[in-house]
Amino acid sequence: MKRELISKALAGIFISAVVTPTYGIDVRLGGRIQAEYSAIDIEGFSSQTAIDDPTFYSSFGLKVSENLGNGIKVHALIDYGFNLSGSIGAARERYVGLASDSWGEVKIGRVHSLFADYIGGWTIDPFVYTALQATGSGGTMIANANGLGSGSFTAVNSVMRIESITVNGFSLAAFLMPGDANKLDPVTGNGDLANTGGEDGEWDFQIAAKYAFDYQKHNFDLFGGYSRDNVSSSQKNVTTVNLKNENVWRGGGVWSYKNFQIQGQYDYIDNAVGAATCSDAAALGAVGEVTRRCNSAINPGGNGSVWFTGGQYKLGNTTLIAQGGMTDANSTNVFASRKSKSYTVGAFHHLSQRTSLFTGYQHVNVEDKNSTVDRDSNIWTAGIRHNFY
Repeated sequence: MKRELISKALAGIFISAVVTPTYGIDVRLGGRIQAEYSAIDIEGFSSQTAIDDPTFYSSFGLKVSENLGNGIKVHALIDYGFNLSGSIGAARERYVGLASDSWGEVKIGRVHSLFADYIGGWTIDPFVYTALQATGSGGTMIANANGLGSGSFTAVNSVMRIESITVNGFSLAAFLMPGDANKLDPVTGNGDLANTGGEDGEWDFQIAAKYAFDYQKHNFDLFGGYSRDNVSSSQKNVTTVNLKNENVWRGGGVWSYKNFQIQGQYDYIDNAVGAATCSDAAALGAVGEVTRRCNSAINPGGNGSVWFTGGQYKLGNTTLIAQGGMTDANSTNVFASRKSKSYTVGAFHHLSQRTSLFTGYQHVNVEDKNSTVDRDSNIWTAGIRHNFY
């Protein structure tokens, strides 16, 4: 009994120390967890079912902030993802930075791409971090990340991310990544590809802008951006696919009125190199598995477009969702053209501000001239998630 009381007392002291501000410093331990039952049926293969968190929504970490006065704070985040099958410690965002009430914020370290969570991307996909996410094998969205960083839950190393405050509805952001990757080889995997920038110290970068306004109770949020992923010397020497610097242009927006919302975005990709070619996370399968899908892929070294649109309607604590889109990958001197179309329907039911239930269905139609068989897929899922930050 004494040992139990001592353990409880020590746990209480630890929790108090974590969440209580001391000398202007606030340290918070938290995270989120999700369990999802999903069934993936790919044409020609047995249907695969599992209870897991296949997109690594679950995470744990620390949020730290200190008030420096004059409207300025220093803030930091250490975040690690995990799933329900034993994978613990997948690195997410890890950064330190400054935030100001008068000019905005800057983050330095490992952070998410602007194309992931600032303009469109995850912000307009209600099924993000589920088996039905639009960056997944449905192939209707990319979350472009420079330096070959890619995926639906990953972040990018060696980054400075700057965001302005919002002035009269306008805000701006920039994403800068230095790199000198002359000796890294994307074919053999020599070197840390997550850190690649351009050759001879070129900087990868993204720029983005948002504008929000209201008109007669209608709410509009418009966004646009440009991303440049410079190839290294080793990549330029891969003559079979003629790799060049990747360029991605994005435009889109959200319109909402009362309980109804429509959102969408359009990406044009030129000289695909990194996230636009394939992503281990988006594929929802290990490299080498015959059922691994990456319908969001543009052919390496090629160009094409990816568009996504969807609608939502709130009915009490339930949000009804319908969305879809298409990837159109043009042919290159190595790869033939390919297309994938998808539609998704489902719903989220919010039990509280922190806990939600979700369910849905997604169908993907594939037209791949590189293959003699087009393997369409159907995905069903149902799950529960809880946030404890």
